[in-house]
Amino acid sequence: MAVDVRSLADVWTIGDVEIPGRVVLAPMAGVSVQAFRRQGRRHGAGLVCSEMVSACGLGHGNERTKDYLRIAPDERPLAVQIFGSDPVQMAEAARMCVAAGADIVDINMGCPVRKVTKTGAGATLTEGGAERGARIVEAVANAVEVPVTVKMRRGVDNGSRDFAVAGPRFEAAGARALTLHPRSAKQMYTGTADHALTAELVSLVSVPVIASGDIDSRERARVVLETTGCAAVMIGRGAQGNPWLLQSLREDRDVRPTNEQVVAEHIRFVRETVRELGEPRAVHFLRKFHAWYLRRGRFPRTLRQELSTLQTTAEVEAALLAAAPGAAPLIAQMEADIAALDALGDDAELDLPISLYGGG
Repeated sequence: MAVDVRSLADVWTIGDVEIPGRVVLAPMAGVSVQAFRRQGRRHGAGLVCSEMVSACGLGHGNERTKDYLRIAPDERPLAVQIFGSDPVQMAEAARMCVAAGADIVDINMGCPVRKVTKTGAGATLTEGGAERGARIVEAVANAVEVPVTVKMRRGVDNGSRDFAVAGPRFEAAGARALTLHPRSAKQMYTGTADHALTAELVSLVSVPVIASGDIDSRERARVVLETTGCAAVMIGRGAQGNPWLLQSLREDRDVRPTNEQVVAEHIRFVRETVRELGEPRAVHFLRKFHAWYLRRGRFPRTLRQELSTLQTTAEVEAALLAAAPGAAPLIAQMEADIAALDALGDDAELDLPISLYGGG
């Protein structure tokens, strides 16, 4: 069912969950930590999504890692994404997600990584008439009272049209919204996302369709909205180190941060990540983010390399402030907000492991 989206700031619903904006922050493995999701909400995402968590961890101890999902009140509405291939395990995982605070349970049927697809999970769940995928959707939808959604690709093989069969089947099984990344699993992230397929899916189902893939500007978002009739857009790689893209889409204006704003936002992200992961793990986790942030503004080329070699987040902050001393007042202003996070109460922790594998 096509939707006439006049503004990405419009309120909409998935099932009975009200979403305060039509910009959705994608679930990304190794990226979508709590600090990233909170940043997305601050900058205009109406809905944020967790990294995918493994339902397989219910029955296989070797799936468990030290990484578990934390959920805080200020992230909501929050979709928690689960992956697996067994309907019973997926239903139980969904119940655990809701008990921990998930407003929506999203099922990953798009992950292209071999370690996932060889288990019968991820993108393979749209194959064979989507029979296995539909059984999982039905089991999860029957297990929880919150809306269940599905994120999928066009299919496994290049040129696949599995999405056209899978979408209506998933809706019939109980999915209340569908996200389509119109690349094949074999494409991974190469080539381009064919949003003509998104428009086709919109015409085949009556639930909201969220468009995902290559939406990295206001102009591209507008083209996708106008040509597909989708209900919302999902932003993934474009938001890495660039939360201002979310703000640009929501406010329908170009938001170009100054060097000082980039440094202040990055330092806030560093501090919140330390709060979440602890100093030793945060140092290593953050290294990929440094280059993403420094693509904004004008910074010395040597700064990226310097940041990647530093051993403490205090050294990272010092190097960033040396590059943009004017960020100090902005950071002081943010410190009160960061301190207020502790006043929200303890986070809920979902007793399922964050997946070791890549996202879809």
